[in-house]
Amino acid sequence: MLIDSHCHLDDYPNLPEVLAAAHAAGVTTLLAIGIGDGPSTMDRALEIANHTTEPEHRHNRIPQVFATAGIHPQEAHQATPQALTRLEDLASQPRCIAVGEIGLDYYHLENPDVATQQAAFIAQLAIAAKVGKPITLHCRTSELASSQAKAKFESHGNPNAAWDDMLAILRDHWVPTGLGGIMHCFSGNQAQAEASLALGFTLSFAGNLTYPKSTVIQAVAAAAPADRILVETDAPFLAPIPLRGQTNQPANVVLTAQFLAGLRGVTPEAIAAQTTANFHALFPTTAPAA
Repeated sequence: MLIDSHCHLDDYPNLPEVLAAAHAAGVTTLLAIGIGDGPSTMDRALEIANHTTEPEHRHNRIPQVFATAGIHPQEAHQATPQALTRLEDLASQPRCIAVGEIGLDYYHLENPDVATQQAAFIAQLAIAAKVGKPITLHCRTSELASSQAKAKFESHGNPNAAWDDMLAILRDHWVPTGLGGIMHCFSGNQAQAEASLALGFTLSFAGNLTYPKSTVIQAVAAAAPADRILVETDAPFLAPIPLRGQTNQPANVVLTAQFLAGLRGVTPEAIAAQTTANFHALFPTTAPAA
């Protein structure tokens, strides 16, 4: 029994087959990320989650699907008052269990400027606090960005400016809520992991954990507290080894979980049980009825 804590289900034209494959692989719950193609379509994930609870689907061999809603930092310039009102409406609904993915992305030159991204981020933190739900976070640095992007986003030549800015905003605007959340597709270093854990976040590891050059992330995953780890696919992106380069899907979270188990010296069954318990602890409404 596994949970994929981050996948983009609205990207699949063959969604019924994808859901069936996940269930067959032992993936019992999916968190569908509701960013759509921008704020105008951020309701798609919730529509999928609600649809799978309808009577004709309730007893099918498919996973439970829950949803998030949020405005990705790449779309921060579209965080208008109307879009934020719509986000609050979506986030208030029962099947929407988190706000996200939100955060900062200092990688692509065409992304909104720092001030615009930060304003959208803070506004969405306020909405999550108002509705009382955790957040799922996106953070991409300028470390491997073009020289033009570095000039646009880096503060005093700091390639980790996105991390530093995000952590500072969270300390000021989120930690007082006590609601916590997920560091999605954690790709930071040990210091960033420790800072995230200290702020109350859970670290979620995706298929890039399995890549040979991901030694820093692997060290973090091996040492992180057992009760603060999750696994995800970020499907259809980041397929794990040996499927790297292919279209990813939620069933493949099994491969990432197996790799994580090897890093931590435990069985895949133990990782499945631990990460499932961690997800339910963060999102109590997702736990099966006793």
